Amino acid sequence: MASEKNLNLKKDLVKKITNQVEKSEAVIIFTYQGLTVSNMVNLRRKLREVNAEVKIYKNTLVKIALEDLKLDLNEFLAGPNAILFGENLLEAIKVLDSFAKENKTVEIKAGIIKGDIVSLETIKEYATIPSMEGLLTMLAGGMIEHVKNLSISLNLYAEGLEENN
Repeated sequence: MASEKNLNLKKDLVKKITNQVEKSEAVIIFTYQGLTVSNMVNLRRKLREVNAEVKIYKNTLVKIALEDLKLDLNEFLAGPNAILFGENLLEAIKVLDSFAKENKTVEIKAGIIKGDIVSLETIKEYATIPSMEGLLTMLAGGMIEHVKNLSISLNLYAEGLEENN
């Protein structure tokens, strides 16, 4: 029979997992089996730069924590899994997706985005969205094109007025 101390430690851990899921915009479950220690350190370093972290918990504790939040990811919680907790939605997903492309042993299974369970396809869609800087650059480029066309039109109109006078 489990000791009182162990039960309290497990309850505290479940509470910690629950809090991490609640405060994270992106929670991604993925396999990490086959990664070297240096690969895992590299992933953690990249994720730290975007306010995200990877944790490895027992699947039973994660199941209990998710049940408390009324989320069911039991079908994905088999075998050795790691969990990404990201405060910033897009950057954390992009880092994990590019890392998974470099390391074929990493398999993204499913996740929770802003409290909703999402599939692998949805996570992949989020990974293809350009960064905020990229989106702003695209917006600026589109706006500059309109301003350029307006200035050309005004210049041609002004030249036409000069020719008539």
